[in-house]
Amino acid sequence: MIEAAIIFAATCYGLALLLNLWRIVVGPDSANRILALDTMVINLIALLVLYGIWRSTPMYFEAAMLIAMVGFVSTVAYCRFVLRGNIIE
Repeated sequence: MIEAAIIFAATCYGLALLLNLWRIVVGPDSANRILALDTMVINLIALLVLYGIWRSTPMYFEAAMLIAMVGFVSTVAYCRFVLRGNIIE
C-alpha cells in the first residue's frame, strides 16, 4: 500500500516539476521565474525524500538537505542580483 502512495506522490511531484518548467519558460517577469525555480527545488527535495522512503536508506535524506541549502542560497543570490544588480557588495 505504501508503494502505491509513493508512486502517486512521485507522479504528482513530477507533474508539478513540469508545470514549474512551463512557468520558467512562459513567465511574464523575472519574479515569476525566481519563484518557479524555488518551487522546483522544493519539488526536487520532495522527490528525493520519497525515493529515500522507497529505498529505505538515509543517504537520500542527506542529499535532500544539501539541495535545500544550495537552493536557498541560490534563490537569495538571484533575488539580490535582480534587485540590486550585484550579489556581493
